[in-house]
Amino acid sequence: MKLYYNPLSTYSQKVLIAFNEKSLAYEPEIVNLMSPDSRAAYEKVNPICKVPFLKASGDWVVPESTTIIEYLEDKFPKTPRLIPAAGGDAARQVRFVDRVADLYFNDPIVELLFQKFGFRAQDEERAARSRKYIDISYEHFDKRLRAQTWMCGDTFSMADCAAIPALFYAQVVSPFDGHANVLAYWRRAQQRPSYAKVRAEFEPIWNDRMAQRKAA
Repeated sequence: MKLYYNPLSTYSQKVLIAFNEKSLAYEPEIVNLMSPDSRAAYEKVNPICKVPFLKASGDWVVPESTTIIEYLEDKFPKTPRLIPAAGGDAARQVRFVDRVADLYFNDPIVELLFQKFGFRAQDEERAARSRKYIDISYEHFDKRLRAQTWMCGDTFSMADCAAIPALFYAQVVSPFDGHANVLAYWRRAQQRPSYAKVRAEFEPIWNDRMAQRKAA
């Protein structure tokens, strides 16, 4: 399997966490969408030019982070499950929180981050909507985490793969210090080997980018 990704991408990190949880090997291909040459080369692989993107085997490809994790669940059933194998309400809860984390937490965090650093034009209407969704997500997550270790219970799941990456960037644009259960969850997440490995790859890149911005 060949995985096209960018270490700084939250959706890439989501999939990398899943690969690490399952201890699955893959061929990594880092895509720099900010480089015209890298972007042009990647468009020949994936015309939509989004990461992550999994070339599973031969001509079989799998786009989108959730779909990639679903693929891994199906093709490698003996690895640790990230979606309950029995299905039913438990599996639906994982998929629900996965979508909440993607659409109403991760995407708004990225919107604020991109506006802050000039990758998108300043748009107060979009920023206000993003802040609203983030606040709603924090409240929802905080309630979920009152009496359980992870987003959908005491077992790490795809919902956690989705929620954890954005928390790193949330510290920059929408800190969560006022949500005690989310803060405790973030501390646990940093100790999770699957995420620690991901963070060890992207954080030096992030710190270098931040240092360059300060020096500019």
